[in-house]
Amino acid sequence: MRVYVPLTLPGLAEAHKTGGLTGEPGSGPLVAYAVTPALREWYLSDDLEELEYAALSRAALASLRLLAADPDAPRRRVVVAVDVPDRAAVVDPDRGLDPAALGEVRVSGAVTLAKAAAVHVDAGEAEADVRAAAQALAAADGGDDDAQFVVDGADDHELLWFATQEIPGLVGSGG
Repeated sequence: MRVYVPLTLPGLAEAHKTGGLTGEPGSGPLVAYAVTPALREWYLSDDLEELEYAALSRAALASLRLLAADPDAPRRRVVVAVDVPDRAAVVDPDRGLDPAALGEVRVSGAVTLAKAAAVHVDAGEAEADVRAAAQALAAADGGDDDAQFVVDGADDHELLWFATQEIPGLVGSGG
């Protein structure tokens, strides 16, 4: 199963250094996004490519949340696409019906960066919009339509695709 792991550039640098993707300390399994039954129902498509793009988009939003929590991280969303055994990625039954958790899965076991298929990262020109979106996220979560418009502005920027061999350049340049 292909899962999309939200990160920040410092998180990607740490994964590159250690060779593994891990959940937040003390939080248990790795949180990722995938094509789940709830995501299929929400997205109303049978096209796997479209559904995987929707899962990638959900992971990009989760990366934005990580950026909102880490003001020192470069303002670029990062998502790592990695293949894991189907049995390793499970939907949390307590969050399965939460609209904010669409596509969310918990990945158990070690996930090595070597198994990554690709890395998706914002281009430099997205930084201003991503910065504004990260700052507006709390207000958007509270129902502020203007703030939601700002958050949605980050989605105007497509994440760029990078091969895993390009990770050293992504993390070595600091962004």
